[in-house]
Amino acid sequence: MTQYILKRLLSGVVTIWFIATATFVAMHLVPGDPLSGDKAMSAEVRKNLELRYGLDKPVIHQYGIFLSNMLQGDFGISYTQKNRRVNDIIREHFPVSAILGVLALIIATVGGIVWGALTALYRDRWPDAVIMFFVVVAVSVPSFVFAMLGQLGILTLNKWLGASILPVAGWGSIGHMLVPALVLGLSTMAYLTRLMRSSMLEVTSADYIRTARAKGVSPFRIFYKHQLRNAILPVITVLGPSIAAITTGGFVVELVFAIPGLGRYFVQAVQQLDYTVIMGTTVFYGAFLVLMVLLVDILYGFVDPRIRVGKVSA
Repeated sequence: MTQYILKRLLSGVVTIWFIATATFVAMHLVPGDPLSGDKAMSAEVRKNLELRYGLDKPVIHQYGIFLSNMLQGDFGISYTQKNRRVNDIIREHFPVSAILGVLALIIATVGGIVWGALTALYRDRWPDAVIMFFVVVAVSVPSFVFAMLGQLGILTLNKWLGASILPVAGWGSIGHMLVPALVLGLSTMAYLTRLMRSSMLEVTSADYIRTARAKGVSPFRIFYKHQLRNAILPVITVLGPSIAAITTGGFVVELVFAIPGLGRYFVQAVQQLDYTVIMGTTVFYGAFLVLMVLLVDILYGFVDPRIRVGKVSA
């Protein structure tokens, strides 16, 4: 297991370096620059700003400075937010995104396991058909559409009840989190439902399930101890990529619901071509997701005692 973890850590470092390099190259290939949005700017002021942010240096030199600062955990100063450091933006706003993402992941995981198990138990019957219909809808419709429908639903509910039960936008209470988290987790929930369904159906036809039934084991014990426990392993495997999907989708959801999370600042940085914020948040999210995937892989090894990934040399 130790050898496996070390290999994955090395792979993660290479992945983060690739993300940082690709983001840096992409930013410098985009037409324009972070200072082009300032209309009334003299040549002297522009020269001083380029000197301050290092834009006067050759691109390869800028790349070396970027990597050096990144290794020290310093992502620089925002071009557009009045000398605000990118590290401060991440520290202040990532907790908001993390809370929303964790809540969305919990909703998606629990919902995916429950609905997937139900569709397998009621295969080819009306509960299976109804759940799979909504699964197809959740996979097909973009998250921003669900976000707008969610806001419309909140307005309709508040109007019907004659009171502000749920806030339409903003942040600060559990009421602000419920609908955005549900919207954010819908697509992942649908994917996990399909995965859980196929895994349950595969486990149901396994030899050890038939043997347990022949021995007279109760249906509930077979379902809980044998079917559910073994069928849930593929779901655990994809939790890492699911975190990536939820994090990426959170950018749009945070913008629609006016949530002061890191995703909202990332979208604004892209619109304003703020190099440092874009590169800093991208590298930070990349490192975070690599860590999550590593933790999920380790958890998978502990959940299934048959797996000893550390002894496999590949």
